[in-house]
Amino acid sequence: MSYILVVDDEKDIRDLISQILFDEGHLVKLAHNSSSAMQYINTEVPDLIVLDIWLKDSEMDGIEILKSVKLNNPLCPVVIISGHGNIEIAVAAVKQGAYDFLEKPFNIDQLVLVINRALEASSLRKEVFSLKNQENQENKMIGDTTTFRNLKQKLDKLLKSNGRILITGPSGSGKEIAARYVHQNSERSSNAFVSVACASIDSEKMELLLFGQEVDGKINPGLLEKAHGGTIFFDEVADLPMGTQSKILRVLVDQVFIRVGGKNVVRVSCRIISSTSRDLSDEISKGHFKEELFHRFNVVPIEIPSLEERLFDIPLLSAYFIDWLNKNEGLQFKKLSEEAIRKLQSMKWPGNIRQLKNVIERALILGSDKSEIRKDDIAEFDETSLKSDHEKFSIIGDNYYSDKSLREAREEFEKAYLVFQISKFNGNVSKTANHVGMERSALHRKMKSLNIESTTKENN
Repeated sequence: MSYILVVDDEKDIRDLISQILFDEGHLVKLAHNSSSAMQYINTEVPDLIVLDIWLKDSEMDGIEILKSVKLNNPLCPVVIISGHGNIEIAVAAVKQGAYDFLEKPFNIDQLVLVINRALEASSLRKEVFSLKNQENQENKMIGDTTTFRNLKQKLDKLLKSNGRILITGPSGSGKEIAARYVHQNSERSSNAFVSVACASIDSEKMELLLFGQEVDGKINPGLLEKAHGGTIFFDEVADLPMGTQSKILRVLVDQVFIRVGGKNVVRVSCRIISSTSRDLSDEISKGHFKEELFHRFNVVPIEIPSLEERLFDIPLLSAYFIDWLNKNEGLQFKKLSEEAIRKLQSMKWPGNIRQLKNVIERALILGSDKSEIRKDDIAEFDETSLKSDHEKFSIIGDNYYSDKSLREAREEFEKAYLVFQISKFNGNVSKTANHVGMERSALHRKMKSLNIESTTKENN
């Protein structure tokens, strides 16, 4: 049984189509104008929409509704019907993404045939989209230790519910991987997974990004609308601006919001998963995070273990990264020697799984052997590494720089500060530049002058 929305200003036509589709075993809802149609669509995305082009007493005509649907829910097929059919209208509808065009009065058998074909094509597109989404994801739950299996069992219990989840754990431990695992194995998997990097978005732009905007009657949907029917993931919620926290709290309570510059209430249905590497109780006591929002987010708490708590998963994780980097980045496939494995398991991992991937990628690129990653190819974590830079950055007030020249101290501070910020954004130079208030080109020059490398590729 499929959910089909019929939008037509003529009651007789709505009733006729409804009866036909009901007899075919479908769930049918009826709308007479754009307002009622968009309310249905924002509440739950239909499997298919039958849409009249000409709608009396309606803010939007059929083509405008079609544009909105294809923008926000591109996998939803739309069959256009019209009593004023001509070639120009049909071509315009198909160009905007309509599956097909039927002229009134239409043949009942023809209508049923077109709808069945549209539903079959949509089902196939959703399946392909889901498979591509999983194939292209670097993120995958990998492990076999007791610690990992306990985590996966907890996540598996959440797959059939829509409860909000708060994922805690150290930076780089795989919090977003866990969130994607829940989404991809839930009933929402055919819809979007939208990730919000709270730490990398300016507070002034956050509300526009989340809630969207209306300017001169034109709608720019926000991330909440794009996540309708799917999952929205707030990464590092401790960095949410206080003003935005209040508005998100209202969304969680009322399930509605108003776009920036708009007047109409927007209703969305999306699962909310959030994460943090900070102690939110401490943030609440400092007045940086709303306690009520914490309790709304923290319906189901999940803690992700550090890599040092699951060292025996390193061989499996390393093998997965080698295979992934070979298939997706074109790096040469190499085996991991036993000595290299033992070295990896004896190292410190403050950067957790993210750091392990970077170490494996560097070994594949710079390793001396063509067929094997050896012990000497594994970059040791020493005083000049990220951990040292974090430590240097955290002791600015001490006497660390007292015996250095101003130039030496400034360069050392700048390097520690930038490495800290770059690691915070997983190596993404564009996001780091935006956060620290520099042009990307200027940040690249500064990184080059300070011999700072970013091992994670930017998304252009």
